[in-house]
Amino acid sequence: MSIAVVYWSGTGNTQAMAEAVVRGIVKGGAEAELLPVAQADPAKVAAGDVFALGCPSMGAEELEESEMEPFVQALEGLVSGKKVLLFGSYGWGDGEWMRTWEERMKEAGATLIGGQGVIANEAPDGEAVEACEKAGEALAEAAK
Repeated sequence: MSIAVVYWSGTGNTQAMAEAVVRGIVKGGAEAELLPVAQADPAKVAAGDVFALGCPSMGAEELEESEMEPFVQALEGLVSGKKVLLFGSYGWGDGEWMRTWEERMKEAGATLIGGQGVIANEAPDGEAVEACEKAGEALAEAAK
C-alpha cells in the first residue's frame, strides 16, 4: 500500500516540500502517492496507517480554508492511532499555524512523525528539503 502525501500549495513551496517527502518515502523503501488535496478522499487517506499532510500558513496563521481545512476536519475523526507527518511553509509569523495543527492532530489521537511538523520559511532551502526527505524516510519506516 502506498503512503499518501496530501498537500495544498499556493505558490509551489509546500508542493516542493511534498515532493521531498515523497523522495524520502521512496528512499525508505515504501511507495508514495502525491495528492493535491482537491484529489484526496479523507476516508481513503485515513485507511492507511501512515500518511503526510502539507499546507502553508494562510491568513492569520491558519490552514488554507476552502480545501485543506475541510479535509483536515473530515480526517480528525479518523486519525486516532495513525502516524502522521505534517509539513508546510510560511511567510510571516513564527509557525503558530503548525503548532495549532500539531495540537489538533494529537488531540484527535494521531502520533506525529518526528514529534512535530516540518516547516520552512518561504521556499524550502536545502536544510528544509533534507528535513522533508528524512521525515519521509521516517514515515516509510513507521509503515513497516
